[in-house]
Amino acid sequence: MGNEKIYKVALDSLSAHVAILDQDGVIIESNRAWRDFALENGLTENPGSIGVNYLKVCEQAGPEAGAEPAAVAQGIRRVISGELTEVFIDYPCHAPRQQRWYALRVVRFREPGSRKVILAHENITPLVLVQRSLAQKESELRDKGDRLEESNIALKVLLRHREDDRRQLEENMVANVRELILPYVDRLLGAGLKAREQAVVEIIRDRLQEIISPFLNRLTSLNTLLTPQEIRVATLVREGRSSKDIAEILMVSVSAVDFHRKRIRKKLNMAGRGANLRSYLLSLH
Repeated sequence: MGNEKIYKVALDSLSAHVAILDQDGVIIESNRAWRDFALENGLTENPGSIGVNYLKVCEQAGPEAGAEPAAVAQGIRRVISGELTEVFIDYPCHAPRQQRWYALRVVRFREPGSRKVILAHENITPLVLVQRSLAQKESELRDKGDRLEESNIALKVLLRHREDDRRQLEENMVANVRELILPYVDRLLGAGLKAREQAVVEIIRDRLQEIISPFLNRLTSLNTLLTPQEIRVATLVREGRSSKDIAEILMVSVSAVDFHRKRIRKKLNMAGRGANLRSYLLSLH
């Protein structure tokens, strides 16, 4: 097979639509892909476009063709003149029932003293469609991100409202205890009760006050190892009660109270320290 035949076979084997232009922009050679494209689009006369001035075709394209033909013509002229060695241009080439995009590459014909150029139009439709699909998905992700951010803001507002509701509920509870319960407890205390009954009512009053104060919660959260009995002892110690008083109120022995006091000091990391237990408990309020 001669060199010219090899050259023709190689040219026809390319998937790109290839044409060779002379220094005036006239097509002097084209490959099979170029001819097949022309036939598919109804150009049955001279599908290879031999002798057609490609530059003039581009420059005479109407406004409906867009700005690409003029840019292609300018790029070809700059390569022919030697100002540029190659040019790349992406452009749409849509059919009535199909969207298509092509990438044009214009390069000098590598022949000493030649001013010919080679055009290669490669179909990049799959690449463009993938890029558009990715762009669409990115846009959808941004929209989802925006909606998620809005949802987060709404959730924060909801949580803030719940916190406000919780605070309001606590305030209502405190007000009810102070205004609707404690006054009657105080009346009981002034009703001439017996000593033991008086002590019990005082405990009820004190416990109600503890409920509406943060102390008990802070104490139990400070050391969750405290037993209910130890919490009761700690509360009475904080009130300034002696071990004997605590023993009478809780109806246990003094030694049992002292045992609980030691356990409380140990659990509060106060064992072996000279700090006063009541002072420490008062500091928690």
